Amino acid sequence: MTLGLVLALVCALTTNLAFLLKHRGAVLAPPVRVRHPLQSAADLFRSRWFMVGWVVAVGAWLLHVAALALAPLSIVQAVLSGGLVFLAVLAERYFGFKLGRRQWIGLLVTAAGLAVIGITSGSAEGKVPSYAAAALVAVECGALCFAIGLAAISVRLRALRAWEGMLLGVAAGALFGVSDIALKYLTNAVEYGVLELVSPWSAAALLASVVAFFASARSLQLGPAVEVIALTSVAANLIAIVGGILVFRDPIGSGPLEIIGRMVAFTLVVVGAALMPGPMRATHGRA
Repeated sequence: MTLGLVLALVCALTTNLAFLLKHRGAVLAPPVRVRHPLQSAADLFRSRWFMVGWVVAVGAWLLHVAALALAPLSIVQAVLSGGLVFLAVLAERYFGFKLGRRQWIGLLVTAAGLAVIGITSGSAEGKVPSYAAAALVAVECGALCFAIGLAAISVRLRALRAWEGMLLGVAAGALFGVSDIALKYLTNAVEYGVLELVSPWSAAALLASVVAFFASARSLQLGPAVEVIALTSVAANLIAIVGGILVFRDPIGSGPLEIIGRMVAFTLVVVGAALMPGPMRATHGRA
């Protein structure tokens, strides 16, 4: 469990660094076009900053998979929510953004939530119960419909580029959450043999990740960087935390005080994350 949380913490740092690097590259690349995905991907990877960000993101993904194999999904995602702390520091110190009081309050609230989660963390989870399969299908389908709905709404807001970008960021986050749930299922299933990876959930994880890649890149081109990244992170973590509790029966505590403490902690993490995407002033960052 402890090693899994450490890996999740490092993953949170590298994930937000990757997002900021990809944003710097995405805004220099031609617009992502749904009808030309291969050309759009090639244009993105021709941007040096985007390519570097993508390589960092791959490393973060490997850390994420390792963390999922060692710790409950909801706990891993709660730690990743705390990555908004890293996002705030990196964005202000190295990428030319100025955070206001609201953002720093969100930072402190998120950190407090993570501290409570650490204090109340229980033992490692057991095997995935077979009766969780129905919940797995329900959560995955619900998240997919939510993402598709947001993407459809965002198309109607093309006159409001910032809102279109933020809605696409939420849609991308929901798809990342779908991928995380499928990956967690696969990390449990692989204990019974490598052939367990030949599964519809492997296809679900891959498809969700590919679509999220394009949605996220376009959202970074359209919306304000920090707000888009924060909303993407919040959506991904909320979907995955819900999946951890409903699908994998992640514990919320073994006694009344522990249960209340864990619920308060998750609430603090979500509230802190929600405070992050507030008004920000972009300063003259590095080109």
